[in-house]
Amino acid sequence: MSNERNKSILITGGAGFIGANFVHYWHNKYPQDTLIIYDVLTYAGNLTSINDLIDEGKVYFVKGDIADRANVESVMQTYDVCTIVNFAAESHVDRSINGATDFIQTNIVGTFQLLEAAKNVWLAGDNKENEYRFHHVSTDEVYGSLTSLEPAFTEKHQYQPNSPYSASKAASDHLVRAYHHTYGLNVTTSNCSNNYGPYHYPEKLIPLVITNILHDRPLPVYGDGQQVRDWLHVVDHCRGIEAILQHGKIAETYNIGGENEWQNIDIVKLICQIMNDKISGSEQYQQLFPCALKAKLSCSEALISYVEDRPGHDVRYAIDNSKIKKELGFQVNTSFKQGLEQTIDWYLNNTSWWMPLI
Repeated sequence: MSNERNKSILITGGAGFIGANFVHYWHNKYPQDTLIIYDVLTYAGNLTSINDLIDEGKVYFVKGDIADRANVESVMQTYDVCTIVNFAAESHVDRSINGATDFIQTNIVGTFQLLEAAKNVWLAGDNKENEYRFHHVSTDEVYGSLTSLEPAFTEKHQYQPNSPYSASKAASDHLVRAYHHTYGLNVTTSNCSNNYGPYHYPEKLIPLVITNILHDRPLPVYGDGQQVRDWLHVVDHCRGIEAILQHGKIAETYNIGGENEWQNIDIVKLICQIMNDKISGSEQYQQLFPCALKAKLSCSEALISYVEDRPGHDVRYAIDNSKIKKELGFQVNTSFKQGLEQTIDWYLNNTSWWMPLI
């Protein structure tokens, strides 16, 4: 992407967790650019995450499904879109196990229709400009599972998805690649590790533990809790996508990871420790969260409850950042302890955002 002119960027899934953070990040850094947030507002899409930006003149919201090709084309033409960043996806593994239909529809059919819209608008007739870019946001889960001794995933790792969610994302990645090689569409793809940060829907591990502690509810841990995940602060993820949009090579894939592997049980215990310190040491928080009785007594760990492991639970994910670091100069800026503290503070101070969701 050239930096010579203002851009009109279509951000699909822009009311979701990572999408909303990207909207805030990009608007704050590039206020001259026009951002069009395109989201169907499923349960995980939340307009309150971006409402403060919508009326500022450069950020617009359109309610729509990425599978509605005609609507996408209309929006692209209306706003003269030169870049698509596709965050739109069903993403919760547990939900995909209980019912895969929405994952197939959104992640595969939706991505296909979005690619078709981009092809029809950008590659029609003589309207072919190198400025156009379709960036697809994917996941490390498409690579499958690692043992404790195996090296981290690189971009050359074979796809071995193990859940309906990861299989649907793998299919969407292949479609993106095919639209470049078949039609010449300018595409890039990024595969990220587990994100955390503000605006994260409370069904996911870190916000679930935080909000359950505040209500003195059990903290469910699958199996023995020794599954390993690489955790990436969502702002670092946004910075990685920024580097790809500005300097990434067309048709390339870039892994974005946090260089930060933790066992799930250790994450839960660390959150308990931080919450114990914050609640027990603050009369204000004790008044605001009167149900957080265990945290008030500095014993949130007593809420940990081991539950039956989910089917096909991957043992370990880990991302090798070498390519994006070497080629694009990306570096992780946020330490996990710092990022987790900031995330917990955000949930403690933004109850109006998450309370209606639980």
